[in-house]
Amino acid sequence: MSVFKKAFVKSFILVVAMAVLSSLKRGETTPIPFESISEKTEVTLISVYDNYQVDKRLKTAWGFATVVKTPQEVFLFDTGGDSEILLSNMEKLGINPASIRKVVISHIHGDHLGGLEGFLEKNSNVTVFIPASFPGSVKNMITEKGAKFVEVSGPRKISLSVYTTGELYGPPKEQSLIINSKKGLVIITGCAHPGIVNIVKRAKELMRKEKIYLVLGGFHHPPISCVKEFKKLAVEKVAPSHCTGDTAREAFRKEYKENFIEYGVGKIIRIK
Repeated sequence: MSVFKKAFVKSFILVVAMAVLSSLKRGETTPIPFESISEKTEVTLISVYDNYQVDKRLKTAWGFATVVKTPQEVFLFDTGGDSEILLSNMEKLGINPASIRKVVISHIHGDHLGGLEGFLEKNSNVTVFIPASFPGSVKNMITEKGAKFVEVSGPRKISLSVYTTGELYGPPKEQSLIINSKKGLVIITGCAHPGIVNIVKRAKELMRKEKIYLVLGGFHHPPISCVKEFKKLAVEKVAPSHCTGDTAREAFRKEYKENFIEYGVGKIIRIK
C-alpha cells in the first residue's frame, strides 16, 4: 500500500471514530430491537419514598423511590435519601426488602442514591443498575456490601417488558425506566435533569411506540409549557411528584383532570 493510501485510510478511520464519539457525547442512541419490545406486562407501582404524602402512616422526606412489581420480578427504582425512612415505609406497606432482586438508580444525587447502602445491608442479593458515569466509590460500596452492579450507558433491556433509556445528559447524567405495560408505555423518572419532555421523546423513539400511558416521578420544575407538550406527545396520564414543583403539578392537574394521579409516598397504581 502506498504512503498516500495509508495516510488516507488512517484519516478515514480517525474521522469515523470522531463521529462515533461525537454521537455518544450527544447522547444519541439506536432504537431497541423489535424482538426485545414485543412483550407487554401487568405492573404495580408503589411509592415508598417521596416528599409528597398519600398514606398518612408513612414518613415523608425529600427524595424519591418507587417499587415496581411485574409478574416476573420486583424492582426498586431509586432509594430516596435515608435508608431508615425507606425501610420503615416498605415495612408498613408490607414490602419485604428480600423480595427485590434488581435496583435501578437514576442519577448520582443523594436524595435518590442515599438510601442504597442501608438497603443493601438488609438485602445484598440484588443487581444494581447504575449510570456508567458513577464514581468508583459508589461501585466499590455496592460490591463491598455483597451486591453486583451493572454499568448503564446506552438503552438496554433490564427484564421482561422493562427497559432503561440509558444515560441521558443533564447534568448530571441520568437514566429513566420504561415499562411496556398492557395499556401502553409507562415512563418513570427520578429527577428528569435531561428534561422531562426530552425523556418522553427519547422513550418513544427507543420503543417505537406512539402511546404513552403514564409518565410518573420527578419532573424537575419544568416550564408550564411542558403540559401542552405532553398533550402533543399523546401522554394519557401523569403522576408528577418529588421535584416537579407545586406550580407545575397544579398546571398538570388542571389540564389532565381525572387523568392526573396524586402521587406520593404510599400511593399504589395497578396497571392491568
